[in-house]
Amino acid sequence: MKNRWNRREFLQKTSAATLAALAASAPMPSLLSSCKSKLVGQTNGTADTVILLWMAGGMAHTETFDPKRYTAFEKGMEGNRVLSTFKPIPTVLDGINFSEGLQSIGKVMDKGTLIRSYVAADMGHILHSRHQYHWHTCYEPPQTVAAPHMGAWIAKELGPKNPVIPAFIDIGQRFTVGEAEELKAFHTAGFLGNEFGPFFIPDPSQGLESVRPPVGMDAKRFERRNQLYNDLISNSPVGEFGSDYQKESLKRSMEQAYMLLNSPEAKAFNLTTEPKESYDIYNTGRFGLGCLLAKRLTEQGARFISVTTEYEPFFGWDTHENGHTRLVDMKKQIDGPIAQLVKDLDKSGHLDRTLIVLASEFSRDMMVEGRPEAKVQEQVKQPEILDDIKFYGMHRHFTDGCSMLMFGGGIKKGFVYGKTADERPCKTIENPVKIDGIHQTIYHALGIPPDTQYEIEKRPFYTTPDGKGKAVMDLLA
Repeated sequence: MKNRWNRREFLQKTSAATLAALAASAPMPSLLSSCKSKLVGQTNGTADTVILLWMAGGMAHTETFDPKRYTAFEKGMEGNRVLSTFKPIPTVLDGINFSEGLQSIGKVMDKGTLIRSYVAADMGHILHSRHQYHWHTCYEPPQTVAAPHMGAWIAKELGPKNPVIPAFIDIGQRFTVGEAEELKAFHTAGFLGNEFGPFFIPDPSQGLESVRPPVGMDAKRFERRNQLYNDLISNSPVGEFGSDYQKESLKRSMEQAYMLLNSPEAKAFNLTTEPKESYDIYNTGRFGLGCLLAKRLTEQGARFISVTTEYEPFFGWDTHENGHTRLVDMKKQIDGPIAQLVKDLDKSGHLDRTLIVLASEFSRDMMVEGRPEAKVQEQVKQPEILDDIKFYGMHRHFTDGCSMLMFGGGIKKGFVYGKTADERPCKTIENPVKIDGIHQTIYHALGIPPDTQYEIEKRPFYTTPDGKGKAVMDLLA
């Protein structure tokens, strides 16, 4: 079993990696890196934009996109009997069911692919932030350098699709709740530089505030403050520890934000201009409005957009109790907006070149923590006999069978990949997929070569560890 990293150790290591990244000089492209790769001619992209719909907190596959035998709640029932707490409902695909509450997404599955065999990594004692770090960067923490987020790699390799729209936009993630510092560790461009990092929009309903001066500040005053900000860089940790490359990268990121402020494209952030009929479908909360903003930004030329349900311990998908009742609400938040996002982009002609990915860090089960052959320390008290409905639902962290969805951008339509067992443990039994395969599939769709690398600390650093990740070609049309 691997080391049982705790949060303090995780933060210590990732903080050290961040300082190392600040001090690093410009990443040196190798002979096979980026557009200089000899494989460029073999990787013609089918997508220009990626939208990541992040189900933060651990979305149970048997309660969402891979339902098993339904068992209704009865006081005094055996917990081991329960595989799914929602009835299965048909989708547009023959013989393929989703769980109750996901009817709208089920109706658009003829436009996408369902993956039922994602397997999360074994990293010992399970911490959400570590598995989220792994999913978003493809590297297991801690690292000696700050690993770039997938969105940062895409921003670096392809650049902005529209020069005034930030290439990497993150919608819905706040750092004022939950494990803020741990989440910051992977919401970064790492050694690639700040200009390739995320443009944060914590609340999509206030997205317009992200691209205009504060109330009471005119444009000239804002310009003066922008100049002052550049002066302050030299007195910040970047100024003290950062290399010239990192300092210039940070300045360029601010210049891009200033350019957006004065552009016509800034109107995309104003959700009040959306027709009421459309707005009402998306208006299920911050995530739903995030999907609406993602649609509008995609139409304006965004490159990579992440929309998250947000990770906050014991809220959202983090169902340590009240699993069933919590998911009733979560499904209401995501079902209509995700389906409408797919339909709207399809109608506008953008879906063919936009890859939508829905994923979570791992799944959940009532009885198994980790995976059957690699169980880890129990974190949830789950009685064998259920006398209270709060124990009815999936609570433990399960890593051996997770569901994902993909739409558009060259992905097969109406396709199902992989399979999990119908009885507990509901683990992957056909076509397992790991994170390096997911990353390389996305990069392949974008035309980013699999051998993309930069020289950091006198060694190559690839988009996937050691450059060994391979795209899952069966997912591509």
